[in-house]
Amino acid sequence: MLGGPAVWPREVGAQPAAKPARLGVLLYSTPKGDPNLAAFLRALGDLGYVEGRNLTIEHRYAEGRPERLATLAEELVRLKPDLLFTLGGDVTLLALPAARTLPVLFTSSADPVQLGFVASLVRPGGNATGTTLLLDDLASKRLEFLKEAAPHIARVAFVWNPDHADNELRQAEQAAGPLGIEILPVALHGPDELDSVLAAARGARPDALYLVSSRQTVRNIPRFVSFATDQRLPLAGGWGAWAQAGGLLTYGPNLSEMMRQTASLAVRILNGAKPAELPVQQPTRFELIVNLRTAKTLGLTLPPTLLARADEVIE
Repeated sequence: MLGGPAVWPREVGAQPAAKPARLGVLLYSTPKGDPNLAAFLRALGDLGYVEGRNLTIEHRYAEGRPERLATLAEELVRLKPDLLFTLGGDVTLLALPAARTLPVLFTSSADPVQLGFVASLVRPGGNATGTTLLLDDLASKRLEFLKEAAPHIARVAFVWNPDHADNELRQAEQAAGPLGIEILPVALHGPDELDSVLAAARGARPDALYLVSSRQTVRNIPRFVSFATDQRLPLAGGWGAWAQAGGLLTYGPNLSEMMRQTASLAVRILNGAKPAELPVQQPTRFELIVNLRTAKTLGLTLPPTLLARADEVIE
């Protein structure tokens, strides 16, 4: 089971340095194609580390070709940065063998303990630490909000990647019974399976659609939202992008806040802290976002109590 979030003291920011700190960044896509990188660098700047002043950055990015990641990781390690930053569990998995003893900072939507990045969340024990977007009760809360928004639902197509180390299917199945919901798992391993996955979801004749956020589902948000719209299915997703694209609702971490937590860890490492001694951070702020336009399109009248609890209502 994942542990609770750690509480950090106020971050002191960058310390005076004789030479700029060197940051290596390894990405699945590109620097412009990953908004989380921009949020991370902004947060670093707020904490005193600014590129061109006291920070130099070496980027390597796979442009969506995962077979390139291991080679790119080796290139970055040869440059001997002070810290290697990886965005995504799939990226980190390929970077760690190359990094060996180099400090690694990751952000992952998967479980870093299951993936072997760290020994435990509280005591990572190796050369890596970071942030994970997982928390045990998120799946049950999303199902509760979905049932509250659409009380008629009884069969939920649950699209997930079995290769993505998370606990959402187990947690959703535990929560489903008391809510009067049957979970219909639909596995999505890779991009070549998208059409067959949508066909399988359609064939299951669900009342709603639940998307577990992973590399494959997030890259295809427009396709899933379009499918849900065509099939007139309420869609629940992991964070704001799903609702902003037209899904009915999302409940999950605030990604900007997660990037601030990640930047705080980066500063601590650049100032001399050891990743082995820095607990992996979990979400501390969660947002319920509801798309009222989508609800109206689906013929749903959302309860005032649900709207009152929403952090954002898209109208």
